[in-house]
Amino acid sequence: MDKKKIEMAVKLFLEALNVDLNRKDISSTPKRVAEMCEEIFMGQFLNPEEELEVILEQKHDEIILLKDIPIFSFCEHHILPFIGKAHVAYIPDNRITGLSKLARVVDILCRRLQVQERLTTEIADIIMKKLRPKGVMVIIEAEHLCMTIRGVKKPGTITTTSVVRGVFRINQKTREEALSLIFSSNK
Repeated sequence: MDKKKIEMAVKLFLEALNVDLNRKDISSTPKRVAEMCEEIFMGQFLNPEEELEVILEQKHDEIILLKDIPIFSFCEHHILPFIGKAHVAYIPDNRITGLSKLARVVDILCRRLQVQERLTTEIADIIMKKLRPKGVMVIIEAEHLCMTIRGVKKPGTITTTSVVRGVFRINQKTREEALSLIFSSNK
């Protein structure tokens, strides 16, 4: 990541907004934004597939679900965040991975300029490719600040995307079981 270019771009942006860059409280803003970008966009430089290298042979063929994984990413259209949660379910075919590995895949893909639709698909595709399960279901629910603070200005609107692969796509009962687990009350 070229942090110097980011600093120069932020300076130009602030100048275009007629902000006095000599003010003490704002003079370090370009550097702070560059450092922030390094942190929140690090996924651009990581390979999420590498997180699923640890594969364990296991005779488990029921749903494994990570529910309510907190996510944040940045919409590539307005560079504004979308914040929400991801649900990732899969049915192994004698191959499992550590639960934290799935959350790391989600995190890496979120730390890129994204659209929610592509993010949902990428998560499912990587799990299908690396674990070769019987099926995968990924659902993301998020609020997009590009709809909340600008444009249509509809705070609280949640966008839901889903991707189903394998047995979740072809077997309605299995899909309904996963959906029931995902959307059941935590009480």
